[in-house]
Amino acid sequence: MTATIKFGTSGWRAIIAEDFTFANVRLAAAAIAEHVRSRNAKPTLIVGHDPRFFGEEFARAAAEILREHGVHVLECQGPAPTPAIAYEILRRKVDGAINFTASHNPAEYQGLKFSGPDGGPALPEVTRDIEARAVKIGTRAPAKPNDAPFENINPRDAYLQRLEQLVNFKAIADAKLSVVTDALHGCGAEYLDRVLAAHGVDVQALRIDRDVLFDGSGPDVSEKNLRPTRDAVLAKKAAAGLATDGDADRFGILDSDGTWMQPNHILALLYDYIVESRGWKMPAGRSVATSHMMDAVAKHYGTTVFQTPVGFKYIGELIQKDKIAMGGEESAGMTIRGHIPEKDGILACLLVAEMIAARRATLAEQLGALFQRLGREFWPQRTNLHLPEDIKRETVERLKTDFSTFLGRRVKSLDRTDGLKIEFDDGAWVLLRLSGTEPLMRIYTEAATPQESTSIASQTQAWIMGAAKEAKA
Repeated sequence: MTATIKFGTSGWRAIIAEDFTFANVRLAAAAIAEHVRSRNAKPTLIVGHDPRFFGEEFARAAAEILREHGVHVLECQGPAPTPAIAYEILRRKVDGAINFTASHNPAEYQGLKFSGPDGGPALPEVTRDIEARAVKIGTRAPAKPNDAPFENINPRDAYLQRLEQLVNFKAIADAKLSVVTDALHGCGAEYLDRVLAAHGVDVQALRIDRDVLFDGSGPDVSEKNLRPTRDAVLAKKAAAGLATDGDADRFGILDSDGTWMQPNHILALLYDYIVESRGWKMPAGRSVATSHMMDAVAKHYGTTVFQTPVGFKYIGELIQKDKIAMGGEESAGMTIRGHIPEKDGILACLLVAEMIAARRATLAEQLGALFQRLGREFWPQRTNLHLPEDIKRETVERLKTDFSTFLGRRVKSLDRTDGLKIEFDDGAWVLLRLSGTEPLMRIYTEAATPQESTSIASQTQAWIMGAAKEAKA
């Protein structure tokens, strides 16, 4: 057996029965056990899973191997959101967690997220160590497991109590908001809808049942996947639609008219609201692929922004060091000061509801007002390219060029934090990078109008494909 365990920006993900097999899960668990025991002779790990196919079985297989390797296991009862597990790590002061989830990926994927004792996603030096240990273990079969029961835990109540300390539920209830929640058949069920209902909010909860095929698509909080949410928001005349992805670490937001709100815009609105409502006049943290609208908000408050590579683990580090009021990524992940160093889609949805209630304005109205206050508009876009391997390699090589012009525009600056980000004189920019979770090249663009952002993306795609044709000619 050859080790095929490779961690990306958010854990190890692979197609079930292809690379994500019981043999490789046991190998990964043995490598993680060795890693944690190198730091603590008697470690404790939480083992959880989302509602995906074979989630319980993969989690049990890993737990058995961990136990055989001297790790005490706390097994989650039923599916548990990534943010709830992260909070439980901190609350119990354990050595970390293994969570079986492929997050928003399609149904044929499974995944494994490893979190350390700080509750955040494992940093690259940790995942490299685990990968190296898996290679060394190789064909050395892990010890034979036994089927004795594990200590069971349920992280829900403690996590929901923590949210009550972070969110102004009274403001939401006083505004008499009605909302639609959508768990997309994922872990948000019985969490987001439950805590809102417990505080007297009128809630209609969608897709809270288990469906391992996720309606034939995947538990991604995309505009397309939230069409049923849109229909429910319009029918109910709700103030908002609030959705979470498969493991509830990402958010999806619809305005009262059913409009899907870009995560980038939600992040900027929430940062503005957090500084205003909490009085945290502190920097924000964002990935290199995230809108510069957060930078404009920071400048408005006389502060700044920390830019990180893609991967929430880097935002998590800033949260742990109390350097930022809020951190976010364009892929719909965020957290706030004093909370977990991990994406929390449930918290994001609750803060959006609080923001709507406190400001007594729709999200479109709030976005328009913020654009006006900042003196310009920000329209980001992400394009996914499925490219042959040879074209991907050629493009990566060409991106090593020190461009002074690109697409006929003068280049203001080049940023190689993660991929290549090219910023133009007028504030527009384009970023090209390989995905860390899917076999894609991503093009991120931002400009002052949606049309210009689309145009930059189209021209960049043509630049990639045109050069590929020339190379073959």
